Amino acid sequence: MTGNIIIDAALILGLIGLTAAIVLYFVSQAFRVIEDPLIDEIANKLPGANCGGCGYAGCRNLAEVIVKNRTTEGAICPVGGNALAKEISAMLGVTAVEAEPKIAVVRCNGTCDNAPAKVFYDSALTCTFAHSLFAGESACPFGCLGCGDCVAACRFDAIHLDPITKLPVVDEEKCVACGACAKSCPRNIIEMRNKGKGGKRVFVSCMNKEKGALAKKNCAVACIGCGKCVKVCPFEAITITNDLAYIDFEKCKLCKKCVPECPTNAIHAVNFPAPKAEPNVVVTIEE
Repeated sequence: MTGNIIIDAALILGLIGLTAAIVLYFVSQAFRVIEDPLIDEIANKLPGANCGGCGYAGCRNLAEVIVKNRTTEGAICPVGGNALAKEISAMLGVTAVEAEPKIAVVRCNGTCDNAPAKVFYDSALTCTFAHSLFAGESACPFGCLGCGDCVAACRFDAIHLDPITKLPVVDEEKCVACGACAKSCPRNIIEMRNKGKGGKRVFVSCMNKEKGALAKKNCAVACIGCGKCVKVCPFEAITITNDLAYIDFEKCKLCKKCVPECPTNAIHAVNFPAPKAEPNVVVTIEE
């Protein structure tokens, strides 16, 4: 009698399991998602860093967006750049959409000499924590805190703190413009700007929005919002907002007319050739 009960129970459980398996099979077939094999192929072409520089959750998510839209426009991997975009576009059978290469630019020149320390910070060495506590050792509430959150965020070893100036320095050869350093900075002093032809760039290396006198009090090279740069720019690439000048890299033609006009040397021009030395002119006076 007991044996029959066990057999019956086993049969019933077996039938339930079989029925459930059949139901699950048909449900899975009804709701299955057929994935384009191109997604895997494109995902394998991407660097796999999952840095988020493209604006998506990771490399596979980017691959899904590219395949769905059938274009790399608005979905370019900053690590792979235009070369990778061309390769992926060829896989899609479409024309590649090229983007202007970008690079991280540190918009602060508050070195130990330019912005001397007024207080000493001795606590958790993270910029986010320090930013929540005080203005900074130089008392500039907009300047670099020098704790290295950007260095920790970079997965490509492309940024480090200068031991003398205490400011972050971007390695142009290693920077892939993923934007991780910019996102990690609580004061937004790192900006992703066009790399420029030959690496040439002109930008305001200051983020201080205080009035000129107060900004100058805390940092010798702070932008004072005088507007002289705005007046000399022939391309309307410079604007003043909240007492701070900003150069639009989309409009800037790298003429550098604004650079010598800045009374505090807050405007930087990088990777330009050194000016040619004027030849010595010898004047001979005949008696």
